[in-house]
Amino acid sequence: MPSIDAARLRAGVDYPRDRSDLDRFFPEDEACERFLQRLRWPDGFVCPACGHAGAVWRSARGPLCPACRGRTSVTAGTIFEGTRKPLKLWFLTAWEIVGHKYGANAVNVQRMLGVKSYQTAWSWLHKLRRAMVRPDRDRLVGVVEVDEMYVGGQEAGAQGRHTDKKAIVAVAVEVVDEKRLGRLRLRRVADVSGDALQSFVNEAVEPGSSVLTDAWTGYAGLSGVGYDHMVINQSAAADPAHVLMPGAHRVAALLKRWLLGTYQGAVSREHLNYYLDEYTFRFNRRGSRSRGLLFYRLLEQAVQTKHTPTHALYMATGRGPH
Repeated sequence: MPSIDAARLRAGVDYPRDRSDLDRFFPEDEACERFLQRLRWPDGFVCPACGHAGAVWRSARGPLCPACRGRTSVTAGTIFEGTRKPLKLWFLTAWEIVGHKYGANAVNVQRMLGVKSYQTAWSWLHKLRRAMVRPDRDRLVGVVEVDEMYVGGQEAGAQGRHTDKKAIVAVAVEVVDEKRLGRLRLRRVADVSGDALQSFVNEAVEPGSSVLTDAWTGYAGLSGVGYDHMVINQSAAADPAHVLMPGAHRVAALLKRWLLGTYQGAVSREHLNYYLDEYTFRFNRRGSRSRGLLFYRLLEQAVQTKHTPTHALYMATGRGPH
């Protein structure tokens, strides 16, 4: 679903301007449902079961499709499906995420919501992270720096790009000019082989763009798959790596600081990609002056993101929430 142009959205009318405005917008769950309905079906109701578009029968138990007689709800098939908590608490969680520069961890959200269960706060944050990146988003264009970084604690005996314990994160960032960076893409990769790195570049960068990398052999085939590949041999250069490729190194430093500051580094490998999605969401919207518009965008994507059962979040790690 295409996003509504921000120029058409009005602060204080289409979305709350600040935290106090949030309470005015959503005094009860019915107001939350009406807001989600406008986001999910901006051009009118569409039946999730049969695709019928247009008029709908209203009932106390939710919309009833006149074509297939199927009953649905505004939360069915979204990240909110099956929730037994008020939607207002979900909205407060979403605001907590976008309302703070560095985000929020589960301990802070649990305290803010006043819920007894840490697991509830943890699972809601993870479900909202799954809504932070659209699968149909545009790829990066222009001049793009690509590099890898490593996430994890100290590793004795590690040399070069080899690692046994750390997670490898591929970084791609648009370079607008010497001082400005554009959009960002991040993804955990299994290794630094050509297959893994070229797959990431193909997913993140539009063919025809100029891709700037170091001389690692994993990037050697980029010219043959439609990219203007520019190679910097860091070992032969007089300047250090952060000078030769400042964009990727700046992103890596900021990402590590964010993971350590907000989550104290307690990020599992199994869920790392979703934390990377959160950081990408923040980085690509760092110029926004409106917390309310970020809130709107997050919920707009949340109603288009498929439901993930809470138990499936735990199964990813084989352990409890962390």
